[in-house]
Amino acid sequence: MNILRKSVIGHNKLRRMITMIKVLFICHGNICRSPMAEFLFKEMVEEKGMSQLFEIDSAATSSEEIWNGIGNPVYPPVKDLLKKRGIDCSGKRARQVNWDDYHHYDYLICMDQQNYKNLMNLFKKDPDRKISLLLNRQDIEDPWYSGNFEGVYQQIEYGLQVWLEKLTTEA
Repeated sequence: MNILRKSVIGHNKLRRMITMIKVLFICHGNICRSPMAEFLFKEMVEEKGMSQLFEIDSAATSSEEIWNGIGNPVYPPVKDLLKKRGIDCSGKRARQVNWDDYHHYDYLICMDQQNYKNLMNLFKKDPDRKISLLLNRQDIEDPWYSGNFEGVYQQIEYGLQVWLEKLTTEA
C-alpha cells in the first residue's frame, strides 16, 4: 500500500496497467455499426501498441440477425469498407448482449439512444454506470437503412478516437 501512496501513478491508472480495459460495442443487429467499431478500435489500439491492454468485442440488442443460435456475418458493405482499409473482420458473427456481458465488460458503448434504452431495460438501469453512447449527444445512424456506410465509418472513427484518448488518460 505504501508503494501506491508514494507512486506518481494514480490508483486507477495502475489498476488499468494491471488489468485489461474491457469494451463492448452495441448496436441493433451486430452486423454493421458495432462490428465496425469493434474492428476499427482493435486496429487503433494495435497501432498504438496497446492491444494487450484491451479486450474488445461487439454485440446486438436484438436477436434479428441470429438464426437457430448462429449469428449472421458482418454485413458485406461493412466488411468491404473495413477490408479497403486493411482491417479484417472475417469470422465475426452477430451475437446478442446478455447479463454476463454487463458483469464482464467495463464499458458498454451504444451506437444510438434506442440501443442505450434497450440496455437500460435489459440490465434494470445501470447500477455500475457502464453504459454510454459512442458520441455523447448524437446517434450514429444505421447504415443498413441509410446506405451511408462511409459517413457512419467517419462518425465511428471520430467517436473511437475520443474514447481511446479518454480510456488511456484516465487517472
